[in-house]
Amino acid sequence: MWMVILAGAALASVAAAADEPLRRIRVSDDAKRFELADTGQTFVPWGFNYDHDEQGRLIEDYWIDEWPKVETDFAEMRALGANVVRIHLQTARFLNGPDKPNDAALDQLARLVQLAEQQRLYLDITGLGCYHRADVPAWYDELDETGRWQAQATFWRAVARVCAKSPAIFCYDLMNEPVVPGAGGRRDDWLGPAFAGKHFVQFITRETGSRSRVDVARAWTRLLVAAIREVDRDGLITIGLVPWSLDRPGLTSGFTPREIAKEIDFVSVHLYPERGKVEESLDTLAGFAVVKPVLIEETFPLRAGAEEFARFMDESQTHAAGWIGFYWGRTPAECRESKEIADTLMLAWLEYFAAHAHAQRRSD
Repeated sequence: MWMVILAGAALASVAAAADEPLRRIRVSDDAKRFELADTGQTFVPWGFNYDHDEQGRLIEDYWIDEWPKVETDFAEMRALGANVVRIHLQTARFLNGPDKPNDAALDQLARLVQLAEQQRLYLDITGLGCYHRADVPAWYDELDETGRWQAQATFWRAVARVCAKSPAIFCYDLMNEPVVPGAGGRRDDWLGPAFAGKHFVQFITRETGSRSRVDVARAWTRLLVAAIREVDRDGLITIGLVPWSLDRPGLTSGFTPREIAKEIDFVSVHLYPERGKVEESLDTLAGFAVVKPVLIEETFPLRAGAEEFARFMDESQTHAAGWIGFYWGRTPAECRESKEIADTLMLAWLEYFAAHAHAQRRSD
């Protein structure tokens, strides 16, 4: 199975001796894959979203008082065969005001980056989260579009200063599932509907005015990319896009992959194949394959059985250059002891993940 070989190759690329330097990741010259800088060896992102723990807490809720837990979870993800961990940072935890970075949070992020280096794990740093509405301060909600974008630029400038020198940074993801509202409409809220108590979709403006949705998405992207580039010239930049970002009839996000890909280093899409609709997911993935590498930044056997999910993973290698699933702080052994349906699903995923990741892995 070609995907198994690539996943194994990716692990081999980071499963080196402890004294071998961790190499930065870059996009290959043909813009079809990721590779290790200086060597040109193919790197296949194969990892986990560490977006919350088994209690539904974001990492920022416990990474100070329960730091040993973070260390344990990173070690477990590494043991399962991951080479990338996607972390999610909320805006308000890193800004005390529109132009006031939170130094304490940034220091803790630096500690996490150091842990990633020690574990030889690369970080997909996804920012500007407003997942928990209760954590969003009034001052942030009350900003107009210009003020909000400038605050977001301050966020990324501060985060990039912490991360710029570390080879463990795989990428900066500007925002999880951003959306531009439809033309002519006006929103009172910056956040999309909640799912499982968290707001994963966020609007980057509350009204487009006379601008096209793509123009708004492009302007926002350029501003934040420029903020990062002020302090990090080399780090890869992407955006975690909803699958309905394609220019098709019906619901769209405004972040058309063909247009947005020009502004970022690679394209990321979130895809959860559904039972009986694997072909639809594969067709959607093909729509995101526009010139630059495509990362399936979120996937999970949530809506499809094991056989169909495995088929999706196998056939997606035609267009995808990497895959990131989920790890929520509960080991396979702990999931096996649980009687919760969610843990049964997680166990199936973790077993699949580990089996594929370790297929070609050589020892450290």
